[in-house]
Amino acid sequence: MKNIFKDIPNSIPEEIFETILQAKNVKIERIISKGHITPATSWYNQNFDEWVLIIEGAAKIQFEQEDLPRSLAKGDYLWIPAHQRHQV
Repeated sequence: MKNIFKDIPNSIPEEIFETILQAKNVKIERIISKGHITPATSWYNQNFDEWVLIIEGAAKIQFEQEDLPRSLAKGDYLWIPAHQRHQV
């Protein structure tokens, strides 16, 4: 048994990606981020669908085809289809 809020370091120079569960068609990760952003000239373009849930804090996500970023707050979730280019 583990706790999603435990073992978070005080200093996070880079995002931390931890696999919580991996099965045939699903991978659940805990991503710990503290103000990390996608470089302005880069876009995520993933080969898989992604479902994001904000458990603590907030984030902004910019989709390439949209003019303004979306703001996500604690409790918000979002589905990102494969190959939908985005920045965080």
